[in-house]
Amino acid sequence: QVQLVESGGGLVQPGGSLRLSCVASGSIYSINDMRWYRQAPGKQRELVAAISSRGSTNYADSVKGRFTISRDNAKNTVYLEMSSLKAEDTAVYYCNADLYSTLGFADYWGQGTQVTVSS
Repeated sequence: QVQLVESGGGLVQPGGSLRLSCVASGSIYSINDMRWYRQAPGKQRELVAAISSRGSTNYADSVKGRFTISRDNAKNTVYLEMSSLKAEDTAVYYCNADLYSTLGFADYWGQGTQVTVSS
């Protein structure tokens, strides 16, 4: 069984920083792209950042220059460093990964972690 588990969310003041982590576990052979999405109340889920297995990255315009995605392939972990946080960054953040496991190739999601930016 493959699982993605996020951590690191919480309450932070505007202008503050947070670091999210997502660990993939199970009988995994390899992981392709890893991504962070977010969903604010009443809004559609949106792609925040993505990173390929070789480290190529891309970001939503709304977070460029403030968020940094990285990964540790040895630990099957992806990170999202968030700085200069704004109220509009408040959302549930989800980890997503395309990976090969004993179950074949599939797309997996974490359960989400809440990020609240408020004074």
